[in-house]
Amino acid sequence: MKQVSPHSDTHRAIRPDGGAAMVGSAVMDAPSAAASSGLSGDSLVAERPVTTATSHPPLYAAIDLGSSNCRLLVARPCNDGFKVIDAFSRVVRLGEGVREKGYLCQAAMDRAIDALKVCSKKLRKHPGAKLRAVATEACRTAENRAEFVQKVFEETGIELKIINPDEESRLALQACSALLDERPYAVVFDIGGGSTEICWIKVDNMGQTQCIETLSMPCGVLCLTERYAGIEQRRERFEAMRTEIRDRLRDFASRNCCSDILDDGKVQMVGTSGTVTTFCGIALGLERYERHKVDGSDLRFDDAERVTELLLRMEADKRKGHPCIGNQRAELMDAGAAIFAAIRDIWPLATLKVADRGLREGILVDLMRADGHAIDPCDVRRHTVSHISANP
Repeated sequence: MKQVSPHSDTHRAIRPDGGAAMVGSAVMDAPSAAASSGLSGDSLVAERPVTTATSHPPLYAAIDLGSSNCRLLVARPCNDGFKVIDAFSRVVRLGEGVREKGYLCQAAMDRAIDALKVCSKKLRKHPGAKLRAVATEACRTAENRAEFVQKVFEETGIELKIINPDEESRLALQACSALLDERPYAVVFDIGGGSTEICWIKVDNMGQTQCIETLSMPCGVLCLTERYAGIEQRRERFEAMRTEIRDRLRDFASRNCCSDILDDGKVQMVGTSGTVTTFCGIALGLERYERHKVDGSDLRFDDAERVTELLLRMEADKRKGHPCIGNQRAELMDAGAAIFAAIRDIWPLATLKVADRGLREGILVDLMRADGHAIDPCDVRRHTVSHISANP
């Protein structure tokens, strides 16, 4: 039996903010030449209009096929935001072995296609939903990406687009920008399975964002875990991964952020990823993961350090059994913790805003805005993470 991520996909009405609009196609369109040939940062073209048999607003759907997870959201416009009416998430590890071998292995493709079949089945329950489905680092890197995209369409009817790092960062920022406050600069990061994206953002007086520079590192939780598997001692392995990420970030940080800006309190941080939301859930002491308690929370750096220590001292069975981690995420947590720690090393702020939202929410905003729906920033519920015990 395949396991589902312990992170709940139960969403309340979400009103993310963001940038330029894009359009999407319905689920059963044939793959275009661009889809079959490889990389694309372009939007899908709407092949058919959205139709509904009732007075309900139209439906929109987003699929994010990453190196680790396959995720689906189906939503409809609601007031100034949208209400999620269906969702799905599964760990598929599509990027397993890609960095070493250069191609997607058969077992990984089978897992991803099985998950996409579930998505396709769910989408058939919502006829007329306008879909955009994207794939990221694992497919960008793989030599056999075109064959995989074609096979996905043949077996699921889903037209998968492989997006470039800039588009991936734009979508993540669009989903998270509602969490930004009035401070003039921001670091927004997304720790994925195959890559980690960092955005250096300027925020104007009206709350509009400008991405000054984006860094996409080919270092996500899955590929780092594989690359450092030869180091047996956990803390030594953690510190080696942390050092690599810190070294990769130095030039980017020195170009875009000087110490006086940090010291003056002009920089804020938003983090979106399973790593960050897991950290927040542990710090909050949740008995089960609850998205509405995590999304928009303030996570203090000292609490993040405490969670790091807890994780490094947890035995494998205890990590697998933790309600905010789960079996399939457990072995990836050390790599996630190392990336997260390196980011905090480079930008030594006091807190960050935790975002349980990402590419799917960014895609939904694009699709809805393209059809003229007003999607405005949300009034995010604020949570403060209390200090936790250092004892596991």
